[in-house]
Amino acid sequence: MHVVIMGCGRVGSRLARRLERQGHSVAVIDKDPRAFHLLDVDFKGLKVEGIGFDSNVLVRAGIERADAFIAVSSGDNSNFVSARIAKDIFHVPKVVARIYDPRRANIYRRSGIPTVAPVAFEVTKFSDLLFLQESHTRDTFGSGEVELMEFELPLNLAGRTVGEFEVPGEIRICAVERGGSAFVPASGTAFERFDIVHAAVLRSSTEKFRKMFFMH
Repeated sequence: MHVVIMGCGRVGSRLARRLERQGHSVAVIDKDPRAFHLLDVDFKGLKVEGIGFDSNVLVRAGIERADAFIAVSSGDNSNFVSARIAKDIFHVPKVVARIYDPRRANIYRRSGIPTVAPVAFEVTKFSDLLFLQESHTRDTFGSGEVELMEFELPLNLAGRTVGEFEVPGEIRICAVERGGSAFVPASGTAFERFDIVHAAVLRSSTEKFRKMFFMH
């Protein structure tokens, strides 16, 4: 797939290198051409100098054929604006943005844009968001050992109880959003169609979490 990355800092450059090694085509945008020195000397992707929310710059980076867009510049506003353009104007299927100010998270969420906060495992998190359609990480705790996952309940699981999906010390259902409000469920609470589920998951148990919810 073709991925456009806005921001060639530490995270953007590492992500670009990782994606290219995985066989994807990559274009990196940065307003400072000196930032491209963080890419490998044998980096074969596009290096596009310019502002990431400039439509002409995005087109030069191949946004019209992009499967994913990642905004990881140093500014929340720039990340938000460019992500909205990628999503709403160019209809990129997968759009992810980094956010420094957690108070803005709800704005991104209402716009349908998953976010990643600056933490130790953020490169891995961006990769997860690109390749996992079912859920995404809302937050992390400690140094990333525990993740707060958010997802819409698969329709085939409606009627099942919360306790069926909890594993002591590994997976805990923290909250459920239903009909515009949220509540903390009991183990006997039954899931309903269109519930938004928030689960605290031990990072080493993410595969178990995915099998429980998305492989039925």
